[in-house]
Amino acid sequence: MKNLLILGAGTSGTMMSNALRKALPQGQWNISIVDFEDTHYYQPGFLFLPFDLYTPKQLKRDIKDFIPKGVNLIQQKIDRIEKEKNMVLLQNGENIFYDILVIATGCNIAPEEIEGMQGPSWHKTIFDFYTFEGAKNLRDKLKHWEGGKLVVHISEMPIKCPVAPLEFAFLCDSFFADKKMRDKVEITYVTPMSGAFTKPVATKELSYLLEQKNIKIVPDFNIEKVDTDNNKIIDYGGQEVEYDLLVTVPTNMGDEMTLRSGFGDELNYVPTNKFTLQSKVKENIFVIGDATDLPASKAGSVAHFQSDTLTENIQLFIAGKPLKESFDGHSNCFIETGNGKALLIDFNYDQEPVKGTFPIPGIGPLRLLKESRINHLGKRAFKWIYWNILITGKPIPFVSSRMKIAGKEINTSE
Repeated sequence: MKNLLILGAGTSGTMMSNALRKALPQGQWNISIVDFEDTHYYQPGFLFLPFDLYTPKQLKRDIKDFIPKGVNLIQQKIDRIEKEKNMVLLQNGENIFYDILVIATGCNIAPEEIEGMQGPSWHKTIFDFYTFEGAKNLRDKLKHWEGGKLVVHISEMPIKCPVAPLEFAFLCDSFFADKKMRDKVEITYVTPMSGAFTKPVATKELSYLLEQKNIKIVPDFNIEKVDTDNNKIIDYGGQEVEYDLLVTVPTNMGDEMTLRSGFGDELNYVPTNKFTLQSKVKENIFVIGDATDLPASKAGSVAHFQSDTLTENIQLFIAGKPLKESFDGHSNCFIETGNGKALLIDFNYDQEPVKGTFPIPGIGPLRLLKESRINHLGKRAFKWIYWNILITGKPIPFVSSRMKIAGKEINTSE
């Protein structure tokens, strides 16, 4: 009996446990998954929690509910990978040997990376919504906040769900307008990028929305520290932005297990072949989702598209056949723009977001790079899709793991 070991039972790891249990003969392969947590969170819902659009109960389930029968769940903390020994050492001192390893340990916020960010002001005047507790604390703050300078800030890229900070700014505009206090809130969007998003075409569309909603943007802001005594964030060039309430996306980093294992990059992400998802660390180690160092969005849709490539390539690896370079960096995501509307973008390594129809070419019903009510409903419906289809490893109807060019206006002016 051979052993396949998955590290991490979040979105990526859970999907792979379901996909691989179906793909590999049970009598030949023993599959185990390691994760210390006992709760699985619907992380896209953290964006909505501060505005009471979801309840905390709607965003969490027991982690065991989604691990398939025939997969051994080991609820322990991981110390490190001994790649030369094909072994994972757990923090309780136990060793697990593997023939194939899948790293799906995701990424986490690291506010301690920025001077002054984490301290007495954390969750008093400085908040995040990238964690369950952070989103809940921000919800409690917004309920009673009387207004002032609200700064939505990104520390550095890459981050999980790169459009989420923009969505938060847009939702703040709607939230305070509904509370009849928008005139009491000055919203500033501070980013290390030169524009609102990582892709120029989408940036043009999103920048227009920021202007329309009277949200000031401060680009090219590379934060050095937070001055909590004077409520300012300061970049390396000396530029300062004042705040009364700072909602920040701290530095995102891969799991410290990667650092202890000796093969992560400076942010603890695992060097990965961007087409095959085989690690550059050792041929029997594969990587998926936020744990990779790929130039693709760190988002649930990306992990879902990657899972098709990874499942097939693991089977090819077992058979001793060449791996397929089939992952094209495909990503799609809904962007909440407030007032019950959303945009949808669809892109990959080579193709920027453009206008068109999705998922059925020429039919839709969703429109790309265009605000609509149906896109908003699609965003909200994703929670059901997530719990019932995505993490169970089932295909999403009409949605291909590779980006389709059909139905897109590829020649749209830049």
